Amino acid sequence: MGTEVELKLTVPRAALNKARQLPWLKRLAADRARTEDVTSVYFDTRKFALRDHGVTLRVRTIGAKRLQTIKRSCGTLVERDEWEQEITAERPNLRLARKTPLAPLLTGRIKRRLRPVFETRVSRTVVPLRLGSSEIGLAIDEGRIETARRHCEIAEIEVELKHGERRDLAVLVRQLARSIPVSYGAIAKSERGYALLDGALDGPVRARPVSISAASGAADAFIVIGFECLRHIAANEPAVRRGDAEGIHQMRVGLRRMRAAMSLFKDMLQGPSLRHLKAELGWLTEQLGPARDYDVFISTTLDPLRSRPHDHREIEVLGNELVLRYRAGLSQAKTAVTTPRYRKLLLDVALWLFDGDWLRTSDPLESSLRNRPARSFAKDEIRRRIRKIAKAAGRLERLDARRRHKLRIAVKKARYGREFFASLSLDSDKKQRRRIDGALGRLQKSLGSLNDMTVHSRLAQPLSRATTATQAAFAVGYLIAQEETRSAGMLADALAAADRL
Repeated sequence: MGTEVELKLTVPRAALNKARQLPWLKRLAADRARTEDVTSVYFDTRKFALRDHGVTLRVRTIGAKRLQTIKRSCGTLVERDEWEQEITAERPNLRLARKTPLAPLLTGRIKRRLRPVFETRVSRTVVPLRLGSSEIGLAIDEGRIETARRHCEIAEIEVELKHGERRDLAVLVRQLARSIPVSYGAIAKSERGYALLDGALDGPVRARPVSISAASGAADAFIVIGFECLRHIAANEPAVRRGDAEGIHQMRVGLRRMRAAMSLFKDMLQGPSLRHLKAELGWLTEQLGPARDYDVFISTTLDPLRSRPHDHREIEVLGNELVLRYRAGLSQAKTAVTTPRYRKLLLDVALWLFDGDWLRTSDPLESSLRNRPARSFAKDEIRRRIRKIAKAAGRLERLDARRRHKLRIAVKKARYGREFFASLSLDSDKKQRRRIDGALGRLQKSLGSLNDMTVHSRLAQPLSRATTATQAAFAVGYLIAQEETRSAGMLADALAAADRL
């Protein structure tokens, strides 16, 4: 068994040939580059039992050679446990799966139902590199993923640390980024294959559960959490490019989760890189904001009124105005994820998680915080935040909209924190966990509804000013009055949730 330490980079197909011809890359080569045709067939059951347990099984053919590979995620795409052995047949040799994560899954039923589910066919250029004291494998892949009914293109570069320092691999990736338009590739070929099978390759992607080892230190836990958040952001790029409202929402959720993780671990992350990355994450959040805000305004406030019998032409006039602004927001969001700034943001965050300045500081306090057991850190940090929330929630009736919004953000961070650390079993029993999560969830929902009303009022003001004494202005006043009527109930729900917390 070995552990892969690699970074996957996405590249426009047109740039792959330039990558192969880079003079500086040729100078780093420890041996001649070789090009080979690689076919990998992935096996699973019809209902994807292996995928659902975080295990992949493939048979790779390179010339006359066949390799069986079993992989298990270690929590990030950067590190994965791998069991690889040469075999002679086209189908897997399951006797070789002993002492691997696949073994417990291999009941007689699953053995009988294993079948090929998709394959990848690539032309791979392999370049062994030497940089500093490190040996690095660079592979340029061009090809496609194929299922029985669908296919998608592959254009990517994988850089794997064979031996040496992560810092050298990070230096190599930054140099590549200065030479060709690369970005962080958050989705493995196997994941894309399964997405093709599900018909969801360009669809919105939700956050996955985070798996943190009980033996992890705080720094290791943050790296796992950070890469999962980055995956959540990047995986929704295709949906955002299509103008999918849910994809925009999920990318915003990924951004909020990333910023929440940075807040939870902030005492050990200090440095100029953190400030820069937070600013860039804030920029992307702002680019996605108008589309999401107008979508919520239309779906939660306008559409319910449209469904009622009425003869108010004013509602339709306002609806047309809001749809125009929503479409402008969609265009802004789609443009943002096509920019070099977005591409650089993904790569900068990945390299910061992989080998950032926060990992190398010699400050005794920050070093101690990095090495602290993750479970101990999580229990203290989440407990501290919930106590602070409960204290502020006790004054909820006296808080203005701005302070309610700050409380809502604090609740959201605590909820994300509990999700991040769920695998570490922070609560003494399941009943207690359900009660705490339930109270936090209800408080967040109520405060979120109150915040939506404040946002809607802000969005409506330019419309009413621009169309004073018009039908749209009348409709704006009507909608805001409707929401103000609902706000008392939302506040009562928030108070009840705060009391329970």
